Amino acid sequence: MKNRITLFLFTLLLGISMSSYSQVAVQADTIYTMDGDKIIDGIVLVKGEKIEAIGPATDVQVPSDYQMHKTSVVTPGFIDAHTVVGLAGIFNQDSDQDQLETSSAIQPHLRAFDAYNAREELVKFVLDKGVTTVHTGHGPGALASGQTMIAKTAYNTVKKAVLDSKTTVSFTLGSTVERYFDKPGTRAKGVAMLRQQFIDAQEYLDKRNSDENHSTDLKMEALADVLSGELTAMITAHRANDIMTALRLKEEFGFNMILDGASEAYLVVDEIKDAGIPVFIHPTMTRTYGDAQNASFTTASKLAEAEIPFAFQSGFESYVPKTRIILYEAAVATAYGLDREEALKALTKQPAQLLGISDKVGSLATGKDADLVLFDGDPLEYTTHIKSVIVDGKVVKK
Repeated sequence: MKNRITLFLFTLLLGISMSSYSQVAVQADTIYTMDGDKIIDGIVLVKGEKIEAIGPATDVQVPSDYQMHKTSVVTPGFIDAHTVVGLAGIFNQDSDQDQLETSSAIQPHLRAFDAYNAREELVKFVLDKGVTTVHTGHGPGALASGQTMIAKTAYNTVKKAVLDSKTTVSFTLGSTVERYFDKPGTRAKGVAMLRQQFIDAQEYLDKRNSDENHSTDLKMEALADVLSGELTAMITAHRANDIMTALRLKEEFGFNMILDGASEAYLVVDEIKDAGIPVFIHPTMTRTYGDAQNASFTTASKLAEAEIPFAFQSGFESYVPKTRIILYEAAVATAYGLDREEALKALTKQPAQLLGISDKVGSLATGKDADLVLFDGDPLEYTTHIKSVIVDGKVVKK
């Protein structure tokens, strides 16, 4: 009896192990590889977690033992360039809201990795909408709210999900900070507070580089990593004057920067381009109030016209279900002048490049992670449905 149980458990474990190595073939009328021209009547072969081959159906032979999926359109898995999913929960209760710590306005040492809930229902919600990777973490509202991370949405533990545990430090400039904190009371005070922290971090960085026995300060460690280039500063700024302030801070302290939100970017396009700064653009349909009151439907097309790299984000919403869907935001941007393939690029290849993960995701090419979204029509049409989502070679929605 004992031997039978042992054999059963071994067989079960073997089956689980074998099932983790998928052999899938996807045939589509159109494949947007985002790594060159789209493929008409194409095939993607997936073996294990990676793309084994991709090309026209006439050039790619499908092995008989591969599971076949036929569809109209295939794209890479979508990458949400900035969200709080996994820290903000779907029910909008105090118990599932970890995206903003309000005990202090400057807390760059807080790590999203320590709060991310891979089992949060909101994570599955965006996965079903084709979002296979999220850049998530502490949200806007504090001068420095914490560190962000990158995770895949198909896994139920942070250890399995994480692609990068420390990606950026999230900063905010503007009146949003006043909603949550008594200090700073004005924009000038807030910038002065940040400037002093960076000056202190410069001194800390010098000590860290020269003295192996220096005492560790977690807050200073995070800011020193920004100054040394190990972390990027993601600065949320909507009004033109706040955007210009962010650019001045970047020039003064020499850190790498991504501009986030940027509702009035269209007023300072030349300045953003001259600074060489990419943008995580506000959701196209963002509610126009507060610092975002002058947001425009055409900003994405204007950034594209100016050849400023940008990517779509869902951002942060204070109402249930707590998140937007980047595919819908991109679709509306195309209705206001953005080229359709540029929109798909800003959902896939562009965020992957800006986040430093383009060797794994963001486009469909041999050897890359097998993250695919299968559609029954044009991805940017409202009436189109997602048929399947594949992450690391596994069909996670069908």
